[in-house]
Amino acid sequence: MTIKRVWHGWTTLENADKYQNLLHDEVFPGIEEKKIPGYQCIELYRRKIGNEVEFVTTMTFESLQNVIDFQGEDYEKCYVPEASQAVLKRWDKLYRHYESIEVRNYIK
Repeated sequence: MTIKRVWHGWTTLENADKYQNLLHDEVFPGIEEKKIPGYQCIELYRRKIGNEVEFVTTMTFESLQNVIDFQGEDYEKCYVPEASQAVLKRWDKLYRHYESIEVRNYIK
């Protein structure tokens, strides 16, 4: 079983590519450089909704304790870097954490 750490943020249409590039070029490499015990991966999803673009990140950890070790006891509170705040329109104030209980891969 793993833990999925899920977060949502929204940008204007004009800032969507800027935010995606910021995540790719700075935020994600910064997370990877920390060599966080139990951290497995981060995924990024994007969709246009009217005049906004929604971004969803999902970080995967081996256990909830790994998340607590990474973020501290107040592990649900979001940290949004200033550079991200400058291009985001709004964002979740709390992370959501889910136990991943089953994954099925279809192989032809």
